[in-house]
Amino acid sequence: MSTESSYEWRRQLMWGLLLIAFGTAVFLDQLGLFEFEEVWHYWPLLLVIFGINNMIGFPTARHFTNGLWMVFLGFWLYANIERMFGLTWHNSWPFLIIAMGVKMILEPFIKSRFVKNSEPDHEK
Repeated sequence: MSTESSYEWRRQLMWGLLLIAFGTAVFLDQLGLFEFEEVWHYWPLLLVIFGINNMIGFPTARHFTNGLWMVFLGFWLYANIERMFGLTWHNSWPFLIIAMGVKMILEPFIKSRFVKNSEPDHEK
């Protein structure tokens, strides 16, 4: 199995498992066996899962940096929703600017690390 096809298979598996979990949670909520609203505030952690999914395996540099960004965004959203470390929407937005700067600095290093897994011409 080629690297690209295994990556696509893993992405399809992740989406399938997510849909199964979401459908099961909604179904159990309808039956009154599960309170879906109690766990709904954990939705930003789905971004973390998707980001990690983009970063594992043999991704391209673009997939890796996008995955890294999604992980940061998921943790940032979760920290704001839960008001962790005193973070609110009002006082934590500069972290987005800092994270974009870090991403811009790391991108050349990540591209040199992933030179073997170059992107197809249609994705550049």
